[in-house]
Amino acid sequence: MLKLTGVAGVTGLAGCSASDDASEGSGDAETESDESSDGGSDGGSSAYTIGMVDSLTGSLSAFGERNQRGKDLALEAVNDVGIDGSELNIVVEDSESENQGGISAAQKLVNQDGVPFLIGSVGSGVSLAIYDSVIKNTDVVQLSQNSTGLGLTDFPGLLRMSPTGSTQATALADIIAQDGYDDVALTYVNNNYGQSLADAFVEAWDGNVVYNNPHDQEQQSYSGVISEMNDSGTEAWLFITYQAEFATMLNEIYSSGYEAQFYGADSVSGDNVIENTPEGSMEGMKIVVPSAPVEEESYQQFVSEFEDAYGEAPTAWSAYAYDCVVTAALAIQAADEFTGAALQEVVRDVTRPEGEAVTSFEAASQILADGGGPSDVDYQGVSGPVDLDENGDPVGFLQILEVQDHSYEGVGFIEG
Repeated sequence: MLKLTGVAGVTGLAGCSASDDASEGSGDAETESDESSDGGSDGGSSAYTIGMVDSLTGSLSAFGERNQRGKDLALEAVNDVGIDGSELNIVVEDSESENQGGISAAQKLVNQDGVPFLIGSVGSGVSLAIYDSVIKNTDVVQLSQNSTGLGLTDFPGLLRMSPTGSTQATALADIIAQDGYDDVALTYVNNNYGQSLADAFVEAWDGNVVYNNPHDQEQQSYSGVISEMNDSGTEAWLFITYQAEFATMLNEIYSSGYEAQFYGADSVSGDNVIENTPEGSMEGMKIVVPSAPVEEESYQQFVSEFEDAYGEAPTAWSAYAYDCVVTAALAIQAADEFTGAALQEVVRDVTRPEGEAVTSFEAASQILADGGGPSDVDYQGVSGPVDLDENGDPVGFLQILEVQDHSYEGVGFIEG
């Protein structure tokens, strides 16, 4: 059982796909001026260049936009201080929200640009494909900004800033049971993300799963799936899919006159669903999403800066991207040299609780500038404490959203 805490408001989404292919990257380090640079202690006039693979287009592009905004704010914060006199530069490539697109983007960044640190990607399947085809057998650090798939835990060399989906699966099982249901009908998107989260839910669920079937992405109709869910006879329906697919399902459920209590994984929530479904079509639905510590001063400052820059509130996904950039910058400053091997040695340490707790790059950078080592820093990001463990997983916060009057309202937190 996960711990349910107080009410707050920050929305989010998430997504993932599948993988497989093989090609190795070099992991050579270059600065923006194409010259190798020693670690943060030496400084210099050249910028430290790292890479980022993001979903700028495709089905997960809503994440990409938020990631880029979080990345830009973090880059500004880092470069206002500098990394021992140098700036940080991030080369961004588009995964197109697909495995092969992610692999091609990562190959360009690692093999051509020679980045020793790669932020990426959004979908869990894309991140795994990048790791398997490009990062594995190199020294390059890979830190995913948004991947929640359970399978990433099995690859300690693949780090992530967003929490594993296992806590989300347990939370969904707890919530549905607490709402008084013994049976559930489940459909999930047919990829790594959907399968792994569905399997984790089934393992955590003590009741009966009376319907448990996948569906493919980007179908024009899901009438067969929703008809079978309705025929299952249960009143609790759980959806593990993406916004576009869920919006299609909702419209067909609504037009068919089916009624049920809906539950969802994080990736079903977002503006695309609200804007493309009838009011009342998902009233009372409960969704578990990764969140941020919204009551903390550091997060509130982040929200203020984000709203000033973009005229809207951030999501947890923007916060994860922000913290990826700051973690990379701290690792660069703490490392003995600007190479993947050196960055691998320190990237976890600058987030671990053994050091002095700080909530900004400026404060953490000062500890390092004053002679402290990576273990003297405990960067607690705008997304939470981070604390990357031996598997590359962070400490996570989750939030329960409920659909009220066709909008998402936060009704509680879960501490993972």
